[in-house]
Amino acid sequence: MLLLAAEGLSNAEIGRRVGMTRQTVITWRARYEAGGIAALADLPRSGRPPVIDEAAVVVSTLNPPPANVAVTHWSARLLADHLTKNGMPISFAEVARIWRDWGLHPHRIETFKFSTDPQLEAKIRDVVGLYLDPPANAVVVCVDEKSQIQALDRTAPLLPMRFEQAERRTHDYKRHGTTTLVAALEVATGKITADACYERHRNTEFLAFLKQVAKAHPRVKLHVVADNYATHRHPNVRAWLARNPRIMMHFTPTSASWMNMVEIFFGIITRQAIRRGTFTSVRDLVGAIRAFIDAYNDRCEPFRWTKTADQILSKANRQKNSDSRH
Repeated sequence: MLLLAAEGLSNAEIGRRVGMTRQTVITWRARYEAGGIAALADLPRSGRPPVIDEAAVVVSTLNPPPANVAVTHWSARLLADHLTKNGMPISFAEVARIWRDWGLHPHRIETFKFSTDPQLEAKIRDVVGLYLDPPANAVVVCVDEKSQIQALDRTAPLLPMRFEQAERRTHDYKRHGTTTLVAALEVATGKITADACYERHRNTEFLAFLKQVAKAHPRVKLHVVADNYATHRHPNVRAWLARNPRIMMHFTPTSASWMNMVEIFFGIITRQAIRRGTFTSVRDLVGAIRAFIDAYNDRCEPFRWTKTADQILSKANRQKNSDSRH
């Protein structure tokens, strides 16, 4: 308003431009003329300003609730009631605001797992080395099983998505059997170079799949990344590998199958083709999986591994309860 007044506009015109009444413009111009810029600040208000001990709220949040509350974690309302009863009047909205400001999320929980593999460092450096600096004139593939994929059929047809309404489906379903998808992801291209669906996932099926992978990559050194599942180390598999020295197995550490990049593809196919699919038989499910893989290979791109072995080991070697930030 004052800047427009300095340009010589009338009070009525200023009011129209800023959405205020003419009298409001006159009032603020008068305050500025009487006291300058300082007069534009808020005037003192009546009553005592609220005093909230944010540190006490944060400390209470980071510590477990007392036994008499009988809960595993605080909610904003429970903590507000507890602090109010103990002499600190505070609303749940203020507790929620403090949590937002301090980045506290008592309602959330995450899981972690420490690997106990005695060869942890060696295996991490081996697998990460294949990703970051693959051998020349060789192919690196990641192999794993996605087991117990269910062929689920809803008890009623799906209701399609509409404006302001998500796709809907019944909560109950019919089971028509399961299958196990075994896939090999080629690290250099991101393509699924071999895939097979089996009723079971024993060493027999895994060995048959390895032969399929070997056939897909003939006459080259083949490095296969897999986890420590028992079928991957079965004597039958080891005997076949001994007869085929061009194929080398590389195992991820125990409790670290996330290092196998084919797991990324399993997440993609689950989200895009399986979870929301409707299948009347295992054959229908297998057909949908293979159709998705064919389409995926036409648009896939290689996944880029960015973590070095040292970065992974710096986190893998942390001891329990080492985070003392609170």
